[in-house]
Amino acid sequence: MAYRWETPDSVWLEDDESGQYQLASSQGLSRIEWQAQARSRLPDVAQLLGASLPAGCAHAAIYPEGFAFCPECGAPLQVCAPAAQALPGWWGPSTAPLPVNESPLPRHAPHGLPLTALPLAASLETRAPEPAVGHAEIRIPAPPNAVCMFAAADFGFAAQRLLALAYTRNVLQYWDPAAARWHVMTAENHAADLSFSASAYAWLPVHAGARRGEVALVPSAQGLVRLVINPVSESFRTEVVLPATLASAPGMVARRVGCLIVAAGGVRLWTANADGADSETLEIVAEHGGLRVPLTRPTDHASIPDPDADNGPLTTADLPEPGADAGPAGWLSGTHNSPGAADMAVPAAGWSRPISYDGKLTWLHALGHVVWRPGSAPRWLPWPAGWTPRLQFGGPATSRDGRLWQIGHDGKAYSFRELGVAEAQVQPLDGARLGFGTLLFRRGHQIKENPWEGEYVLDQNHNEALVLPLLENVSSTRSQPTGLVLRMESPPAKAEDALGGATLPRTLIEWVGQRNVILDEAVRLKHPGDCQPFVYDDCLWLHHPSWNEIRGWHLKALP
Repeated sequence: MAYRWETPDSVWLEDDESGQYQLASSQGLSRIEWQAQARSRLPDVAQLLGASLPAGCAHAAIYPEGFAFCPECGAPLQVCAPAAQALPGWWGPSTAPLPVNESPLPRHAPHGLPLTALPLAASLETRAPEPAVGHAEIRIPAPPNAVCMFAAADFGFAAQRLLALAYTRNVLQYWDPAAARWHVMTAENHAADLSFSASAYAWLPVHAGARRGEVALVPSAQGLVRLVINPVSESFRTEVVLPATLASAPGMVARRVGCLIVAAGGVRLWTANADGADSETLEIVAEHGGLRVPLTRPTDHASIPDPDADNGPLTTADLPEPGADAGPAGWLSGTHNSPGAADMAVPAAGWSRPISYDGKLTWLHALGHVVWRPGSAPRWLPWPAGWTPRLQFGGPATSRDGRLWQIGHDGKAYSFRELGVAEAQVQPLDGARLGFGTLLFRRGHQIKENPWEGEYVLDQNHNEALVLPLLENVSSTRSQPTGLVLRMESPPAKAEDALGGATLPRTLIEWVGQRNVILDEAVRLKHPGDCQPFVYDDCLWLHHPSWNEIRGWHLKALP
């Protein structure tokens, strides 16, 4: 016989012979595999649920929430109560708004770029300034599947936890801080597939009204799905919101979700409210040579408009069906015999993470970009012939007047092109700029005004270095850009080579702000753009897929 104990969130069963407690159910959790999973990691489970652990007796291995003393002998217990002040969550670059208690980005900042408003600088800049070289203060093992996205939050539980989603391998990993090891979570529905490799990865974390265990709206092989975890049983489940073939990761603007999908007639933009309601699929209009061109597959030849009419629409009637050969670049090409028809086809893969800015969502591609403002038709803006964007340099930059710019090359020189307009303004450059937002560098020197203006030379010794920004720290109290960067010493002559696989003999991990601090160094680094910073458990962490450990630096308590 078992005695039943009910707490506000859980139901526990006490064995009348052994006196051991077993979790039967808990709010928001699916089936509890207590014997198979949780028994081996009771300290972690106790922290997650806010339960109690024995401190001076051994009558039970774990006690329900609210127990302060052992019922058998009265010995005080170790109560794993929630922290008085919850730690802010971390989701990486995302266009979803953060709640007010997690330092949301200001509205004027481009959401979707590697930006954070957490007060990191106040702690990191207390360390010895350069040229002193620091070292990682804490390390944890890298997840078994190293190419991943990180999320740190409490997910409705009593303690913050870290997730690592290996989105190319359909593997969700969970960090157990008590055991200091990674666990691979199993899918409760074996048909669930979290893999996504068509384009750059981004997710939309769920905040307002989220259920316990709900993580985010994520792109997957099944379409857009809601990811819900059960950390007690080390399992997860998905709930399909949009069953479709996705061409891009989802973005969010003005409380509307938008995502590029592959439909029968080509690429479309699907949009809905955050809960999936009020959905619609929109045709994408190409702006090419002054024409607005709806990219549709006509059902009747008589419906094809006259291509010579003033602003009259053309069509790409020969777009392949989903699953047809999309070519080596994975994009759908048009075969209409009008000039530029091939350029007007919207690619079905290879998109950047979406950027939410100025009331619009923007996806970038090697061939052009899609811009959408809720309430209007999405627009496809191909790049001009001969001009190629340098998406690997970081991301769009913002000018003093609030416009977004993308760096690229026309075969002769670099230049910035204005985003979101057909007749884009172009700003020529005297060299490559690496970075995003307002955190930009030309070689080893920072750009502190408009992205195309000259660099600020503080130290001539940095002339031969190459700096790649990783994370910009947005603050209303600072007039100059601040953030985490990689300073590559003795890099190849071309920035493309340094980012594209060359072995970098020495790379400094540096914080740039009111005082520059070298946090650590890395030797023989390749693909520096694969570095991922994140914040978890009051620490700033830096992960690279080739490292065996994730390096961390302690932060002061974050508000």
